[in-house]
Amino acid sequence: MLDFENQMFLDILNEDGLVVAAKGIGLESVFINLLKVYSDTGNLVIVLGTTSKEEEFFISELESMGVKPLPKLLSSEFSVNDRQSVYMEGGVIFSSSRILVVDMLMDRMPIDLITGVLVYKAHRIIETSQEAFILRLYRQKNKKGFIKAFSSSPISFTRGFSQVTRVMKSLYVRHLFLWPRFHATIQSTLKESQPDVIELRLPLTPYMVTIQTAILDLIHFSVKELRRINPSLDLDEMTVENALSKCFKKIIKFQLEPVWHQLSGKTKQLVEDLGTLRNLLLNLTQYDCVTFNVVVKSLRTTERALKTAGWMLLDAAENLFLTARARVYGKSLEENAKPDLEENPKWTALTEIMKEIRLEIDAQGEVFPSIKTLIVAEDDRTCHQLRQILESGSQEFLQKIFTKSNSSKDSIEKQEQRNPSEAVESVEFIREPVIIQPLKGAADPYALRRILYQLRPRFVIMYDCEVSFVRQVEVYQATHKEHAVRVYFLFYDASAEEQSYLTSLRREKEAFEMLIREKATMVIPEDREGRTDDHPDFVRDPRKASEMALVPLDTRQMTRKDARQVVVVDMREFRSELPSLLHRRGIDILPITIEVGDYILTPDICVERKSLNDLIGSLNSGRLYSQSQEMCRHYAKPMLLIEFDHDKPFALQGKYYLSNDSSSLTDVTSRLQLLTLHFPKLRIVWSPGPYATAEIFEELKKGRDQPDPVKAASISSDAYTEKNAEKYNPAIHDFMMKLPGINSKNIRRVLNRTEDLGQLLSLSLEELHELLENGTNAKELWDALHSSQHLAVLQAEPTGKNKGKKGKSWRGKPRRP
Repeated sequence: MLDFENQMFLDILNEDGLVVAAKGIGLESVFINLLKVYSDTGNLVIVLGTTSKEEEFFISELESMGVKPLPKLLSSEFSVNDRQSVYMEGGVIFSSSRILVVDMLMDRMPIDLITGVLVYKAHRIIETSQEAFILRLYRQKNKKGFIKAFSSSPISFTRGFSQVTRVMKSLYVRHLFLWPRFHATIQSTLKESQPDVIELRLPLTPYMVTIQTAILDLIHFSVKELRRINPSLDLDEMTVENALSKCFKKIIKFQLEPVWHQLSGKTKQLVEDLGTLRNLLLNLTQYDCVTFNVVVKSLRTTERALKTAGWMLLDAAENLFLTARARVYGKSLEENAKPDLEENPKWTALTEIMKEIRLEIDAQGEVFPSIKTLIVAEDDRTCHQLRQILESGSQEFLQKIFTKSNSSKDSIEKQEQRNPSEAVESVEFIREPVIIQPLKGAADPYALRRILYQLRPRFVIMYDCEVSFVRQVEVYQATHKEHAVRVYFLFYDASAEEQSYLTSLRREKEAFEMLIREKATMVIPEDREGRTDDHPDFVRDPRKASEMALVPLDTRQMTRKDARQVVVVDMREFRSELPSLLHRRGIDILPITIEVGDYILTPDICVERKSLNDLIGSLNSGRLYSQSQEMCRHYAKPMLLIEFDHDKPFALQGKYYLSNDSSSLTDVTSRLQLLTLHFPKLRIVWSPGPYATAEIFEELKKGRDQPDPVKAASISSDAYTEKNAEKYNPAIHDFMMKLPGINSKNIRRVLNRTEDLGQLLSLSLEELHELLENGTNAKELWDALHSSQHLAVLQAEPTGKNKGKKGKSWRGKPRRP
């Protein structure tokens, strides 16, 4: 380990805390060494916040070190007994948050025996997350174990008010360790052995400069228009510079999503235009001239022009369209002009670098017999492009792309067969292994790190630059001082690409400076680590302190004795925030698998929870109808909870919520109306977020009996409650409810006073009026029963297993076929 990695390791090993490090400076090495220390059967260490790829990477690294026993992976494939056995065996355990929460609530995990918890990607820990729920359950029963958290995203702690303080509160840690790139220890360590860096600042072609200027003018126009239309919004982060950064989408989401439903149509279109223009700016340097022209031409349609917020009418837009075409056809404006294809300057530079490497290898002889060259590009598409250029040459590649976009398949095949000697000549300088790897989008996020440390390339060509990988190369060189690395930086001078890279560096530096200032002024309570029973998070009482103080002592004792509230929760619901908030309000959670409903509050109240996306999907698929039907059959008070996100608007409005045709049956509101008409007993609860839902559940449970988990688990979609089964056949009940004049108020009267369908058909209009106690309903039912078409259907209906027998057709369970 390097000096700063060793210091980072010792700091977190001796004290519980949160480590925030700059991207790419070796946080993985520190985490792996901690896993190595705790990989012992005498420990029980839980790891949170990792993905499956990260878990595979950590285990493979530990395996290469010869560590035994290796960490274990727990998944849903393990039975309850198997998971309990794994817990008792000890060691390091990777598991999903849902499995850990359920096992902790059901006392399947020996929480008091846990040595500690390691939290990876701690910036994602918020108060309502499953990881925070696990840490709260852990701290309630284990006061001695450690909690150590890690994050390599300092910018994430700058969003919101006192974000780092709130994360540390959820983590139950008091110490904050900051490791920016400008840390004195990191700087001195990396300076000892630096890679040989050759920076190539390439000028943009005149056409590319014109296109870049035009796009920047259009972005400036859109940002200015956005500010003018919305003077009341806080749009300080909405600048042209931030529009070039990779986190621009996150900035827009953070600032505009809570008020999205209040924005005008033009504002929403401006936001969409900014995303389109930003993509064009990135495509300018990533795409070849032919593909870029195709993308630009696709925007110049009547349909797209009507949708934009007006930028297509500007002179800059006309310059963009004309110049994009000129890169392919030159200055000629004829439709069938001969192509004059413009090469990207980086292609020429890359070819020259490869020739230079070849000459150096020939001059050195056998000094480096296994030299490898690593080329790093933005994504898989760019890597494929570079591979073709190195294999066939840039002009051959452009001609192939141009022919593909303008000709038929036969002409493409002829073009590929043309002049094969030119292709062979262009790749004769490539003899040694060349690896082309994307910076993002790869299946393995640690592929670049593996290549660096396992293949040890001699030359690294950064076709596209990324802060994290630049630092990985620095750390690699400092770790392998005997293996000199030469790095080639390819930059477009005075370009949006360069500005985006510099902006990412600046934003990270400012984030660390803000964290340093906040750490200096941070007020941390003595009981922050939760090692005492009087921690505020462990007092599971939602009442205010003033309300508790006014309750007499004997009443308070009785309240404590009788205050145990229980909610049965479906196992699948532990992906949401609500179980954590219910538990925090003093309600005990019983996680079991239930087929009907999501939450059982009382023996009579069953709740099906739907987020907005789930609601729309369930309504369209018809699944919500069957779910409501089962709830109405088995519970006296079924409820449909429609829960919105607390960070999003509490409204069924906006582009993503409601279609333009309000009378269409595909609309959410129309389908909800039909649902309530079919199931009058169903109650709909609207909640603005999980916090409000937890409060609503607590109010609904006051003064009512607690649910029976055994009974809730026994209810299924194919089973009928004994109480209802004694009264009537559910299939006949559903059929009768569809008849005109029959509703929830008179259905039981009809089923109780008539024996079967034949007797109902024999009743006169006056007898139906007396039975239904409503003349209008009686007339509707009599007309439906005695019309020739309906009569034929009704006489053919009770067949098979539901065929009526006198005195029993309305009642009893349907017989099995």
